[in-house]
Amino acid sequence: MEKESFEDEEIAKILNDDYVSIKVDREERPDIDSVYMNVCQVINGHGGWPLSIFLTPDKKPFFAGTYFPKHNRYGTIGFMDLLNKISNLWSNNKEELVSKGDDIVTYLQPNKKDKQEDVIEKDSIKKSYMELKNDFDKINGGFSNAPKFPTPHNLLFLMRYYKYYNEEDALEMCLKTLKSMYKGGIYDHIGGGFSRYSTDEKWLVPHFEKMLYDNALLIFAYTDAYLITKEKFYKEVAMSIIEYISRDMTNTEGGFYSAEDADSEGIEGKFYVWSYDEIMNVLGEEEGKLFINYYGISKDGNFEGFNIPNLINTDIYNIENNIELKNKMKKIKKKLFMHREKRVHPHKDDKILTAWNGLMIAALAYAGKCFAEEKYVDMAIKATDFIMNYLVNEDGRLYVRYREQEASNEGFLDDYAYFTWGLIELYEATFNANYLEKAVKLNNDMINLFWDKEVGGFFLYGNDSEQLIIRPKEIYDGALPSGNSVAALNILLLSRITGDYKLDDKVNSIFRTFSEKVNIAPRYYAFLMISVLYSTEKTKDIVISAEPNNENMKKLVQKMNSNFDSYLSLVINNGDDRLLKLNKELISKRKVNDNITVYICEDYSCKEPITDLNIVLQEIIDN
Repeated sequence: MEKESFEDEEIAKILNDDYVSIKVDREERPDIDSVYMNVCQVINGHGGWPLSIFLTPDKKPFFAGTYFPKHNRYGTIGFMDLLNKISNLWSNNKEELVSKGDDIVTYLQPNKKDKQEDVIEKDSIKKSYMELKNDFDKINGGFSNAPKFPTPHNLLFLMRYYKYYNEEDALEMCLKTLKSMYKGGIYDHIGGGFSRYSTDEKWLVPHFEKMLYDNALLIFAYTDAYLITKEKFYKEVAMSIIEYISRDMTNTEGGFYSAEDADSEGIEGKFYVWSYDEIMNVLGEEEGKLFINYYGISKDGNFEGFNIPNLINTDIYNIENNIELKNKMKKIKKKLFMHREKRVHPHKDDKILTAWNGLMIAALAYAGKCFAEEKYVDMAIKATDFIMNYLVNEDGRLYVRYREQEASNEGFLDDYAYFTWGLIELYEATFNANYLEKAVKLNNDMINLFWDKEVGGFFLYGNDSEQLIIRPKEIYDGALPSGNSVAALNILLLSRITGDYKLDDKVNSIFRTFSEKVNIAPRYYAFLMISVLYSTEKTKDIVISAEPNNENMKKLVQKMNSNFDSYLSLVINNGDDRLLKLNKELISKRKVNDNITVYICEDYSCKEPITDLNIVLQEIIDN
């Protein structure tokens, strides 16, 4: 529609003469997108983008649709005819349109029924697993037919399900999917990073757009797979994503850009694909044939006469287990990368979004902690400083986005939830109480701004924001985890780290509020199910009392960090007054006889303090 209608002179004249035209970036205004996408689904039974909504001046919608060609085509009304018909109706029968708008708004109002008292059943945890298992593609990995989306939070849930219930199939589904995605063309084998989705079932042909949030969540998934299996392959994929983000998606002050387009020079994928001859010319006979044999390159190509490098028909362990071959491939791919850099690059969406930056901060802090890579933690710190410097106003209110020295739009639930998650992960990577202080404050601000005091759960936009025709609450974990799902996990984590167990009441309220939806089809709420797992199964809360630079403490922490246990909270009681203010229970958890001392608590009950670090490792890791 951009090319066919919005840049067309005839359409522009009608729009300018008869309408007030407003174009909305749904990344900057997810509240508007959520409300009016719901309208489109109510009117038409389905939604999608581009989304066209016709409203009265007081925001009441009376007509909605998705794609319209310029002229009538195959039974679909053209945009030009539609604009003229609605304009005539508005001039001659405005009351009908206004009445229809009133009816739609009335229908959309939330049911004012009594507060939901159901709970998310524990059986829903297993049901979610079984639904994912039933949808699993045993040949190609993933949980759908084409198009295939990475949906990393499905994998994060399954790996935690495996951890708790020792269900090998849950882990195998994750590993199969992670390997298959890497082998396919959805992964950029030359420059690193993953594209938005695959158009086919084999993960071969991507929609070449790269999104910050996909790559952030995939860092988590590949890192977890490494912690569980200790296979270096998964770690290297996570690190390659980070290398791509550092090289191509980070501004000079540390903020992360949003996305890279699919097309360059007007052609989708042109930047990423190769002809057979071009590869041979760049690499020469010996290296060219080596690359071609492993990476699925042919003279006919696998995408519109060109080639998307992939390893779909290659056993990746033939490369992984052959150090000489692996090093050769690294040099070859570097040559191809340097050659590719001379091409016209896809457009970069250089908006810096608070929410997506929060996810990347969380991912980098987590990977840095697990891999003992300080440079990843430093990237997370720089991005956090960027948000605090440019995306927070004088009253502490978050903004949505920053671009060209301008921050705009008051933050939504996702901005608060995702950034709080990033701060929690950064605290656990550094044990700097400053980040915990910020996380607690931001979490409190989120509750004050977004919490539904009548029913429970978090609204999408704040009580100080522009008030739309409805105030939505979202729980569906789609391309991104919902703000409510991430908020639930944050609150659980903060309740354990700070000892403020009253916070659990908020989580239980979220579970009750959305229980009816979640219990019906829990697999569509995979990130929320991580919190349900956390709240229903045993967790360990660890306090280590030691001096800040105690070497034995550092070794113990790194040993714990290299072990997969996402339901373990860890606090270093190093005498920081800020920490003692946040968690008053730490006052009683001091060093014993001036030795490094570990306190292990389960289900709100603590064992005797331990000073023998070998016993600590047995208690924490072996059990």
